[in-house]
This record gives sequence, C-alpha cells and structure tokens, in this order.
Amino acid sequence: MGFNPINSLFGAFSRDLGIDLGTANTLVHVRGKGIVISEPSVVAIDRKTKKVHAVGAEAKAMVGKTPANIIAVRPLKDGVIADFDVVEKMLAYFIKKAHAYSSMRLMDPRPRVVVGVPSGVTEVEKRAARDATLNAKAREAYVVEEPMAAAIGAGLPVEEPMGSMIVDIGGGTTEVAVISLGGIVINHSIRTAGDEIDEAVIQFARREYNLLIGERMAEKAKIAAGSAYPLDEEIKVVLRGRDLLTGLPKAVEVSSVEIREGIAGPINAIVAEVRSALEETPPELVADVMEHGITLAGGGSLLHGLDKRIAAETRMPVHIAEDPLSCVARGAGKMVENFENRIYQDILTRTQSSRRAKL
Repeated sequence: MGFNPINSLFGAFSRDLGIDLGTANTLVHVRGKGIVISEPSVVAIDRKTKKVHAVGAEAKAMVGKTPANIIAVRPLKDGVIADFDVVEKMLAYFIKKAHAYSSMRLMDPRPRVVVGVPSGVTEVEKRAARDATLNAKAREAYVVEEPMAAAIGAGLPVEEPMGSMIVDIGGGTTEVAVISLGGIVINHSIRTAGDEIDEAVIQFARREYNLLIGERMAEKAKIAAGSAYPLDEEIKVVLRGRDLLTGLPKAVEVSSVEIREGIAGPINAIVAEVRSALEETPPELVADVMEHGITLAGGGSLLHGLDKRIAAETRMPVHIAEDPLSCVARGAGKMVENFENRIYQDILTRTQSSRRAKL
C-alpha cells in the first residue's frame, strides 16, 4: 500500500487530494479544505504544438467555437482515459490549482492522491489513471472504484454487515453496486449515462424536426426538460440549431413529453441494469436494500423523475444523495482525510493488489 510514517512529514508541505476524474466534470477535494474545484473535464489545445490554451470551465466555453488551430477536447470517454497526455496535463493543472488554496503555495505540490475510476474499467485502464496522476506530480496515487467512493461520500454505512445499494450515474458510465463489510458484493457498470442521454436528445431533434443541435444545446434541454417519469406539470423548452433542409438557423419549441420519449432508450438501459443487479443480489442483502432503499448519486440522478421511475420499476424506496454531483469526490476526500482508517486502507489495498495481480 505504501502507508508510511514519513508521509506525515511530507503531509506538512502538501495537501492530499481526492479526485473524481469524471467524463463530464472533474472535482478535487483538498485535505482540510473540502471540495475546492468543480470544473468540466475539457482541455483546449493547439493542434500542432499541443500547447494547452485553457482547462476546465474556460475550455468548455470554447467548445464548438474555436479557430481551426485550436481544439477543445474531452480527454476522457466513458469514464476512461482516451488521451493520456492531455489527461496528464489536465491533472497537473488541477493539482497546481488546488494547492493555490493551501497555505503552502510556495512549496512543491506533491500530494498523495486518491482517484475515483469506474468499476468496470480494465486493469490497464486503472494503471493509466494511476500513472497519469503520478506523472502530474503526485507523490503517491491510489485508485478507488467510483461506486465505493460514491457510497462513502453519500454517507452509506459501507463498513457494516449490511447491504447498501448505490447507483452512480455520471457522464460516461452508470455504476450499480451493492456494498457490505467494506467490499463490493454486486457490481454492474455500463457505458450508458449522461452523454448518451445528450446524444439521444440530438438524435430526437434530427429525427423529429430535421434540426441539427450541438452538445451544449442538448445538455441544456436535458437539464431543463428531460425526464424519466411523467411530471406533475409538463415543461416546454426551445431547441435552437440549424435546419438540415434549408441550412438556415431554426428554433423549435418541444415539450418534456417529447424529450422523455426521445431519451427513453438510455433511460431504459439504466433502469434495466438496476433491476439486473437486484436479481443477482443475495436475499439477505436484498432485504437490507428493501428496508433502507436505493441511493442515487452522480449528475444523472438529477434528471427529473428518475428516482420515481426506478422506485416504480423496482418497488423499492429510492433516495437521491445530498449533493449527488460531489459524492465520488467527497468519498475520495474522506479517504484522504483518514488515510490511517483500517477500512479505507483495506479498500485501497484491495484495489491496488488486484491491479498488480492482473497486469
């Protein structure tokens, strides 16, 4: 594991970090400070020189609006690293920025870092996340599976002999896990989540209205009027883009009913995965989940009516975690705040040892 008393000396000169390295957003928890960074996982770079022009919110504002020589890229796809070099630069930027919040600004920031990764990634992908973190000047890097971090961040009793079910719906992946005694008993991970819902909105606009809209417009429509269950009061939203027939700008008003039908595919896939995980869960743990309910985390859990849809399909109580967007970062943060906690040591040791054994 590498837990060493000498780390207390280094800890005086750097702030340990918990990082949710998400497909859509990256959040950074600084030991003793809480979450200090929550920005899009976007980097604007020069095509030829590979020089970084902007990272995070500033880079996202450039998506679809850059000149030919600059591209705004999302270096993570479906929760895993698609462009190692760009992720390394992005992490280095966020680590340096996180240390601006520390009183040790003038010291060389070489923190210990816990990074959340999807539970369904391969061992090579886990190693890529760890290596990118080390190359971004972390002193030590540990990976933790996102459903475990999300459960810890949501305040679930992961160390108890009791079944806790977490559904973490991010930008690139949906993680469904049942946790007991500090370990993941049942684990399902699918690469269907917020990005696929956005894509479904884009396809709906193209199919129904011959309207070409961009990713940002689709995301805005999803947030404003996307739903997984009939609303008490249906909503209307305006989609703006280019008419595919005339090539001219066009705006159409659509209802939340239409968008709900348009995004039914990815929503059905997520609900089916939750049901499938429940079907595989041992009876004693299912009884615990029935009593305490299913907890939703991640940005996707904020989709209107998703909790009601899952509750209707599973016949179990469903709760949305407090501040679901930050659950993974808060969970990783709790681990760095309590590195010497035996439960957290066991969780991190298990993840790292499985990684080494399978490489």
